[in-house]
Amino acid sequence: MVMKKRTLITALITLGAVFQFSAFATELVYEPINPSFGGNPLNGSFLLSKANSQNAHSAPLSERSYDERLQESLERAYINRIVREITDIAFGEQEYDEDGNPIDSIFNQDSIFVSGDFQVELITSNPDSIVVNITNLLTGEVTVVEIPRFG
Repeated sequence: MVMKKRTLITALITLGAVFQFSAFATELVYEPINPSFGGNPLNGSFLLSKANSQNAHSAPLSERSYDERLQESLERAYINRIVREITDIAFGEQEYDEDGNPIDSIFNQDSIFVSGDFQVELITSNPDSIVVNITNLLTGEVTVVEIPRFG
């Protein structure tokens, strides 16, 4: 009989403990860590630093000589000037002299510009439009861009 009382007391204590701790239990809710998926925005810099420390890839370094950099810079400046003047001519913002020739322009006549593997031919003699022919010198592929004049 004593054994039954001990077992009953032990069962009641265990049952009481289970009910007592179940009152503190809460529902499990998933919260993402990554801020891109709704997580805390303060985790962003931490996750980025972890990713950067694990990144074994690096961009290939291309050492270009002074000559190559100078050539690229000159080509870029010349192409920018071509685009600016084509825009001025196409939209009628170009100033003309009494003979109808553009003033201070590289387009006093049709022009050809060779840059690397490409040849750019500008045909400005047409009064209705400006035609730009871009030829890939390696493959022979030709792209024609026709820009209407609005002036």
